[in-house]
Amino acid sequence: MQTLDTLIHAGWIITVNETFDVLPAHAIGIHQGRIVAIEPSQGCQLQANAVLHLPQHVVMPGLINSHGHAAMSLMRGLADDLQLMTWLQQYIWPAEQQHVDAGFVEDGSLLAITEMLRSGTTCFSDMYFFPDVTARLCESIGMRAQLSFPIFDIPTNWGADAEDYLQKGLQVAETLQGSELVQIALGPHAPYTIGDEALAKVKQVAGERALKVQMHLHETAFEVDSAVKENGQRPLQRLQQLGLLNRDFQAVHMTCLSADDIQLIAENGCHIIHCPESNLKLASGFCPVQQCLDAGINVALGTDGAASNNDLDMFSEMRTAAMLGKAVAGDATAVSAEQAIRMATINGAKALGLDAITGSLKTGKAADIIALDFSGLAQQPLYNPVSQLVYTNASPLVSHAWVNGVKQLENGQLTRIDINACRERTQHWQQTLKPLAG
Repeated sequence: MQTLDTLIHAGWIITVNETFDVLPAHAIGIHQGRIVAIEPSQGCQLQANAVLHLPQHVVMPGLINSHGHAAMSLMRGLADDLQLMTWLQQYIWPAEQQHVDAGFVEDGSLLAITEMLRSGTTCFSDMYFFPDVTARLCESIGMRAQLSFPIFDIPTNWGADAEDYLQKGLQVAETLQGSELVQIALGPHAPYTIGDEALAKVKQVAGERALKVQMHLHETAFEVDSAVKENGQRPLQRLQQLGLLNRDFQAVHMTCLSADDIQLIAENGCHIIHCPESNLKLASGFCPVQQCLDAGINVALGTDGAASNNDLDMFSEMRTAAMLGKAVAGDATAVSAEQAIRMATINGAKALGLDAITGSLKTGKAADIIALDFSGLAQQPLYNPVSQLVYTNASPLVSHAWVNGVKQLENGQLTRIDINACRERTQHWQQTLKPLAG
């Protein structure tokens, strides 16, 4: 009999497979980074070099944060309680112009990855400058990621214009060919920061290189109304005309949607990345999630950056998404706990094109796995582990995490990141950015 790398005996395994099987008292076997077995603990004959007995724990797929700006964790709390455009134009963009460089991105992304791993996220999508730096960090730590490099018409600390951003981003993509953990995507920032000529080039490059495209879209009514006044089209209509809407397109936010918009997204197979807490904090609006799900649209979850959330806690995001979805729909059965978990796992994997690799616990998939300790009083009594995951404060319960079979978190302690060094680097940036705080 083959000796596995790791065998986990759990109180419950939440598979997030097609039938959303919840398996009490089951074991999951990991070998060479893959899930090789899921079977009842009773009578299990599997042998492993490391055997964990977690009878009070829920084991589930690692969470997928499908949209964020990792390095902006260094701007957490820098400018709160402001309107979106005031927040961007008067605080965030000036801070970026003064301070964002490779060192800022490395330290901010490290802080973000630390927070995400400790709260159960094993894969994230990032849209930020210097993606080569974030890619190296992910590879060295062992974190799974989609890096959608930003594209603007305007200059920033990383690029001069759309062509410059494209060339730099594609160079990063070349260096990552064959990576098991990091993939590159195109990140045209938003309809109001990039023109038709550049978007046409994005479409061309995405098609030629089979790359995903992620974009902030229909984030506010102001954005949509301004677009209609300027060119007579809603942003979605413009992107449809340019040929960008397809199964590789990830639309972030989508708070201002008409019935025609929803139909257009569904017909083109686009994915929606819902960021409820950021949208609430910036008063951007409410994505009609249940309507989108009913239309057959794949809806995933993201936190957005910690500058506008202000955390990267995907369990919190699930809870908010479920409760906000009910309020928006006027229906307590809308956006169920099961659906919220799907949005944070397999739906995110589908949006990023990773559903054959991660997002659910199935034999053959990568061992991107987390365990949560449900022995505490705040989780008692336990009638339904699925609803307990969504409607209680679950992120502090994350005790273990594996990415691609590599243990990243053990009994709440990170195994591959120096917390003290991360804290020191963060404190340096706090003093640097403090004069800019609103």
